[in-house]
Parts: sequence; C-alpha cells; structure tokens
Amino acid sequence: MPSAARVLPVALCLLSVVLGTAPHAAAAADTGWSVAPVGGGRPSFYAEGPPGTVLQDAVSVTNSGRAPLVVRLSGTSLRTVFARQSLSIPARTRAEVPFTLTVPVGAAPGVRSGAVVVRDAHGRTATVPVRLRVGGPALAALTVEHLAVHADSITYDLVNRGTTVLVPRLAVRADGVLGRVLDRAPRTLPVRLRPGARVRLSEPWPDRPALDAVDVTLTVTAPGGAHDTATASARFVPWASAAEAGGAALAAAGAVLALRRRRGRTPHDVSPGPAETPCSGAELTGGVSR
Repeated sequence: MPSAARVLPVALCLLSVVLGTAPHAAAAADTGWSVAPVGGGRPSFYAEGPPGTVLQDAVSVTNSGRAPLVVRLSGTSLRTVFARQSLSIPARTRAEVPFTLTVPVGAAPGVRSGAVVVRDAHGRTATVPVRLRVGGPALAALTVEHLAVHADSITYDLVNRGTTVLVPRLAVRADGVLGRVLDRAPRTLPVRLRPGARVRLSEPWPDRPALDAVDVTLTVTAPGGAHDTATASARFVPWASAAEAGGAALAAAGAVLALRRRRGRTPHDVSPGPAETPCSGAELTGGVSR
C-alpha cells in the first residue's frame, strides 16, 4: 500500500471538500455517488505482507448529488475493519474513511482477493477490488497418519503441514509372507489440501488375501518436495475355516477332559447295588486298580 496510507490513524478521517472528479471511481448506477481508493489513479486496493500483519489504507466516497448521502461500508473475503461502518455525506462532498486489512495468521504465500463494498440506503452498491499478497517462504510438507487396514479397505489421514496448497499423489503396496500382494502405481488424489487441513481417505482393497500376514505401505508425494510414508501390519484369517478348526479343537479338548476325569476316579467312586457284588474299577473306568 502507499506509504502515506500506512501512517493514517485507525480512526475516522472525514474530509469535506469541494466536489472534484474522482478518477477510476466505482459508481453505483444512477446514484450520483462513487467510490475509489484514496490517492487517485488506483483502480483497486493492493496490500502485501507476511501472515499476521495489519495493513492500512483508505477509501473515498464521493457524493455528487444535491442531497445528503447515507452509506454503509463492508469488506468481502478478507478481514477488513473500517474506522466507521456507516456515515452521512453532505451534498457535493467527498469523505475519506481509513480501514485496515489483516493478513491471516498461518496463511499460505500467494494472492488473495476481496472487495470494499459501499451500499446506500436504497440498497444500491459500488465495489472496489482488493488484492492481498501474502508474503513468506513457500513450504510444501505433509504427513500420513492413522493408517489402518480393514476387511476390504485401507483408511488413512493426510495432513498439510506446509504453507502451500497441495494436490497429493498416492502409491500403495502390500507385502505378504510369499511376496507382494498389492502394488498400485502413484496416482493423483481428487483432493486439494490447504495449509493446516486434514482429510480422511479410504483406499478400496476388495481382493485382499484370504489367509496371509501383510505389511501395507502408503507413499504420498506432492509438488514442491512434500513426501511421507506410513506402514501398517495386518493378519488375514478365513473365519469359516477358523470357526471349523476352533470347533474341532473344542471337541477334542472336551474328549480329553472327559477321559482325564474318568481316569482320575477310584473304585470307591462306584457304589454297588443292593444285590450286586463290587466290581473292579478296571471294568468301569478303564483304569487299572492297584
């Protein structure tokens, strides 16, 4: 912004002057008033600074009509604070209103667009474009987090840890006991990650092995040198076979337990009937009495 604009106080500064021509002014149709950046000759506002910087400028509203003009001022897309949001301007008078633009903390380097909007009591508007260039080094960085392997998919988070917008590329591979079971070449993902953004994604894997122990590796890259890799392990077991094997194991365990119980009995465990003679334990338990 012009050096003169930077020293303007953040307070209302209204200058009543004899009406003159306001070059490059944005005028609302058939209103008799117009809007332009203070200083003349500028078709739009321009500001530049690193994240967190507060920049100053001023807007001029010219009332060329024969009656007082009441207007309200606002900004779009950018954090804009005016010394006064509404004012009344006498006939054939120009008013200058200071305002500040704040560069968002953590904003990525590049150009952002907005506008100063002036609206009169009848709803008619005039706008002046604002271009804000965010300074600072461009850093491309990302991480792959919370990688997990499921029955038919692989889920993971991508986090933009840099200062630039990223369009990542993904490569997937999985290595099993007998070799590689999945190998997908790098491809561009349908996402645009702004600085600080996190997104959860899912990679389908419908033809995974039915029985295997695998290590799944995801490699993500993006223009500017961003790169990260994550690995997770998984064991796949066919549940039907496991259930059958488990049932057979339980049956075998039950038989062994029953046999052990029978072997542990003594001849005193069996009482003879009234007319019966005690029998040897060998005939009832399969054990040998001593």
